Amino acid sequence: MAAQRLAILPLLILPLFAQPDIDSAVQRARTDFEVPGIAVAIVHEGKMVFARGYGVSRLDTSAPVTPKTLFGVASNTKAFTAAALAILVDEGKLAWDDRVIDRLPSFQMSDPFVSREMRIRDLLIHNSGLALGAGDLMYFPEGTLSEDEVYARLRHVPLSTSLRSRYAYDNILYLVAGKVIEKVSGKTWAAFLRERILDPIGMSQTVLSIKQLASRPDVALPHAPGDDGKLLQLNHSSMDNNAPAAAMQSSVEEMSRWVMLQLNAGELDGKRIFSARQSREMWSMQTIIPVGTPPKPLAAMKANFAGYGLGWNLNDYRGEKIVSHTGGLFGMVSRVTMIPSKKLGVIVLTNQEAGAAFNAITYTVLDHYLNAPPTDWVAAQKETLDARKADAAKKVAGEASKRNAQSKPSLPLASYAGRYRDAWYGDIIVEESAGALKMRFTHSPSLNGKMEHFQYDTFIARWGDRTMNADAYVTFSLSPEGSIERVNMKAVSPLTDFSFDFHHLDLKPVAKDAPPYD
Repeated sequence: MAAQRLAILPLLILPLFAQPDIDSAVQRARTDFEVPGIAVAIVHEGKMVFARGYGVSRLDTSAPVTPKTLFGVASNTKAFTAAALAILVDEGKLAWDDRVIDRLPSFQMSDPFVSREMRIRDLLIHNSGLALGAGDLMYFPEGTLSEDEVYARLRHVPLSTSLRSRYAYDNILYLVAGKVIEKVSGKTWAAFLRERILDPIGMSQTVLSIKQLASRPDVALPHAPGDDGKLLQLNHSSMDNNAPAAAMQSSVEEMSRWVMLQLNAGELDGKRIFSARQSREMWSMQTIIPVGTPPKPLAAMKANFAGYGLGWNLNDYRGEKIVSHTGGLFGMVSRVTMIPSKKLGVIVLTNQEAGAAFNAITYTVLDHYLNAPPTDWVAAQKETLDARKADAAKKVAGEASKRNAQSKPSLPLASYAGRYRDAWYGDIIVEESAGALKMRFTHSPSLNGKMEHFQYDTFIARWGDRTMNADAYVTFSLSPEGSIERVNMKAVSPLTDFSFDFHHLDLKPVAKDAPPYD
């Protein structure tokens, strides 16, 4: 069958690797987590010893996934941005502890102290005081704001904690890191990565914008389930307005070159890209991440330590230090994992939003090389995922069960219509037509849908694109006089991606004759 056809590099199969184990794990993961296509590569002791594609690159064709198929690697782009800065540090053009404002005088956070004291390394290590995913709605889902507009609006994104007090993953500060690279090097972020990293290490087919995919012959499309659970093929989402955080599209074959460079402390094929000193710095813990307890089926994954380096996650597994990162875009997720002491790297790229699949495959490979007791990681991940889905459904149902179905909105529906403005996002529009409300985000074409009354002055925005799983409560707060004072939002489902940071919006009504947000 075309959908089961494998793209194999026969000479790159590790002789000691139990081939049926990985084949079985990947094929079961594809089935259990409904992933059309997966590519896997393994690097060991300086060589790519395994590279294989499974399934199809898109549902509307029988084109097989191959080791050369390009996937969106999303946040695995971050480590490339960190490496670019490391190159500039090696050259003495930059120091990790330089103040950002000394390199970018226009840089501004919402707190003057943070603006003044933030250092270059702070841009990469998720300790700025921003909340998880704060500001992501400016570019996720794909939006119309330019990179410069996103950068300018950063000054309005609220902080939730003090500088360097705790870990909270963000994307927006990698955009600032990209601007530092441009300012210091005199080249765009993309040109610098191409000239100083990608081309020198043999990643010539990797692209830094989906606009360049048209010239590539082997490209995977993203997929995600709709409301009915049926898998749908999607278009690529652009991350051009925050490219340094997540825009890269690459293959397991070319990502293997990157992993070899990393495992060899910045040198590949006799070319020194960054120094061993910078390699150690990027792999050194910069921000502590609290260690949690995984669900029972994943108990073997419990870490003794966890933290974030410069563009890399750091933790331990079965007594070994792990350097890794994951990435997620609409319809695509990826994982890169390394065990430095074993000179081992594993790359898993997928064209569905199924992190359970890349985790199951990765840990199957790691256990082989660590001679660990066999664990059915596909079954363990499936059990955990099913439990998460059941728990989320229970919470959503619980909220619905507490709803006062007899309640009515305080105002006529037409009174809720209007323009509402948030300081960092900009404007959203609520419209009333034929006795129904609709909501539209002015910079996010996908965030456009109907509003259903939930209770009192709370509605649920149900977006027309049902693959996003991002329906949101919309609550109107009234002044003592009965006019709308502000609007707050939050996702309905606990499974909604954190980058739909509706809860960070503080929307206030704007006069009808007010000019659009500048």
